[in-house]
Amino acid sequence: MDFDKKIILEDGQEYYGYSFGSTENAVCEIVFNTSMVGYQEILSDPSYTDQAVVMTYPLIGNYGMAQEDYETDTPTIGALIVREYNDEPSNFRSKKTLAHVMKTYNIPGVYGIDTRKLNRSIRDFGSRKALITDASTSLEEGLQLLKNTVLPRDAVSRVSCSQMRVFPAKEEKYHIAAIDCGMKRNIIRSLNARGCKVTALPWNTPAESIESLHPDGIFISNGPGDPADVPETINTIKSLIGKYPIFGICLGHQIISLAYGAKTYKLKFGHRGGNHPVRNLMTNKIEITSQNHSYAVDRDSLAGTGLTVTHVNLLDQTIEGVKCDKDKVFSVQYHPESAPGPQDSAYLFDAFIQQIEEGHRHA
Repeated sequence: MDFDKKIILEDGQEYYGYSFGSTENAVCEIVFNTSMVGYQEILSDPSYTDQAVVMTYPLIGNYGMAQEDYETDTPTIGALIVREYNDEPSNFRSKKTLAHVMKTYNIPGVYGIDTRKLNRSIRDFGSRKALITDASTSLEEGLQLLKNTVLPRDAVSRVSCSQMRVFPAKEEKYHIAAIDCGMKRNIIRSLNARGCKVTALPWNTPAESIESLHPDGIFISNGPGDPADVPETINTIKSLIGKYPIFGICLGHQIISLAYGAKTYKLKFGHRGGNHPVRNLMTNKIEITSQNHSYAVDRDSLAGTGLTVTHVNLLDQTIEGVKCDKDKVFSVQYHPESAPGPQDSAYLFDAFIQQIEEGHRHA
């Protein structure tokens, strides 16, 4: 069978393969993910908006798609690139094939390429623009298209909820106002399981509107892109610091850091996968974490902000967590709610609840 699809990178590299899912062309930022399982959660994680994800694990699609495992209603990932695609899943929970879902949401896929070579290229030269196109597209035409295409910077506004949504818990003890920057469903499940009613709010909700809800705590979610692209959210957090316990995950961690005056920078190829070792500096324990981000908090910029580092990535020493005890604010770069994935970090939700309880006792 002749190749019908190819990937053109902005440095001129070409990778030929076969199409699955949507046959549309797409220009995306190309990244890799080292997870061995969880392609459905990856496909439906809003943090992958506009990104072409290359899976390092070679076989994808073999357990299909289960209705209850989506992280969002409408997947917004840019594209999925795999070594081997299986279109006959073996799983009693599966309702649809991966290719069917990708076609439904207009997500192009490419299989049959040398993903080891491509992933090494991303590791060595960094994330960059990539064109998913027909095999017949010339290199010159593809490079010109890449040069003329500017990747959008409005991803958070596209994946955030457009209006307030309430997610009740079975036994409601507390009320959490969650700023939705592209929030994964399992974050809501994790808070609901701990007796928290969750009110999800659009990314640009002003502080006064949040305060009018009289929440017990504030949560800032994960989401796609550069945290500097959401100054509205950063300003909202600045206004809420010290008034409520605040917990942030991934993009929420970066937003909290920026609200305190720190800076962020883009990583060469980011952290994506369920196998990143992180040291908890408070307990000296190692957590195996699930991650998905392109940006990190600059360590030198934390001086004088009032934030202290709580967690460090053992692979590259980047900051994975910060806190301010005085303000009852803390955040982590990784995903304690990740499903499927390690459960090492679920205690962070309990720590958030503990801060809320302490606030009630002292009220």
